[in-house]
Amino acid sequence: MIEKLVILGLGLIGGSLAAALRERGLVSRVTAWGRREESLRLGCELGCIDDFSLDLGEAMDGASVAVIATPTLVAERVLASLQPWFGGEVILTDVASVKGNMLAAARRIGGSEPGNLVLGHPIAGSEASGVAAARADLFVNHRVILTPTERTAADAVEQVRQMWAAVGAEVLSMPVDRHDQVLAATSHLPHVLAYTLVDALAQQDSTEDIFRFAAGGFRDFTRIASSDPVMWHDISLANRDALLDMIDVFQAQLTALRGAIACGDSDRILERYRNAKAARDRFAGMLPVRPASAGE
Repeated sequence: MIEKLVILGLGLIGGSLAAALRERGLVSRVTAWGRREESLRLGCELGCIDDFSLDLGEAMDGASVAVIATPTLVAERVLASLQPWFGGEVILTDVASVKGNMLAAARRIGGSEPGNLVLGHPIAGSEASGVAAARADLFVNHRVILTPTERTAADAVEQVRQMWAAVGAEVLSMPVDRHDQVLAATSHLPHVLAYTLVDALAQQDSTEDIFRFAAGGFRDFTRIASSDPVMWHDISLANRDALLDMIDVFQAQLTALRGAIACGDSDRILERYRNAKAARDRFAGMLPVRPASAGE
């Protein structure tokens, strides 16, 4: 049981976490803080939260757990505003998609990361955004990655792990750098490719025909281009180095395949397709139980 949960930035993820904990009777009170009173009032009307405040100190008063649930780059600024609570009894955690910039920010702000800060990332989302899209079942059968450091208090990690497990998530841990490398490959690069493909096709003279006669594969692949552009702008900058590495890897592979197609190298083309199919089939069992959503 969490006595008082504070959601810092009430959107899809923060609202869904609050709704999930409230639905399961695992939190006594949920308070939200943010800068848009309209969204905060909507959260109350929807039953995601009990109350809200536009004043951070007021919202944090008596907090047990505080969750930074803003876009990635904004999360750094919110973390800076939480410096008075560094090293205190309240557990601080987040849901940002990139962890390296958050860890660097914590060290820059406090000299070193506080023991009560547990950085985390729920790999769940939706094409929709905002608290109006919040769902109490959003995290069921999805993974949450925690990235504690040697300075992170073990009891704080355990409480955050239990919180996510209680709402149906599978909770894993990995180093910060590894997290950002893995997510650059499995999430950030695919979003970059989807955005780029749709943008490129939208600028063609035959745009209407392209989209009118697109097959199911095009729809499935480009679905994630419907996710929040601001959020993915932030992620692309926050995880720049790892993302650039993956773009370079993909670009080299695409160039090689283009060369094979250009010269009619049938064996090489077929080999690449077969290798990809074999890899996809081999790792299919490790993929999420239900289809991933945009924003993950």
